[in-house]
Amino acid sequence: QVQLVESGGGLVQAGGSLRLSCAASGSIFSINAMGWYRQAPGNQRELVATITKGATTNYADSVKGRFTISRDNAKRTVYLQMHSLKPEDTGAYYCNVHDSDNETYYWGQGTQVTVSS
Repeated sequence: QVQLVESGGGLVQAGGSLRLSCAASGSIFSINAMGWYRQAPGNQRELVATITKGATTNYADSVKGRFTISRDNAKRTVYLQMHSLKPEDTGAYYCNVHDSDNETYYWGQGTQVTVSS
């Protein structure tokens, strides 16, 4: 069984910062890409940022220059550092992990980020 435990969400004023973490545990041994997605009420889930095992990163245009994704392979953890937050960044943030052994993608339970204006 694989678990992804997210933390770090909360309420912040516009212009503030938050750092999200997602730790993988259980029977997952070949983690390839890791990423963060978000979903605002009434909207589809969208990609925020991804990072490969080799640390190649990809960002949504809306967060470039403000968010930084990183990972610690030894801890099987992915991070999302968010700066200059805007009200439109509000939503549930989900981490996603690709297990290359069985070609399975796992999702976390989501952590809420709310940015007030």
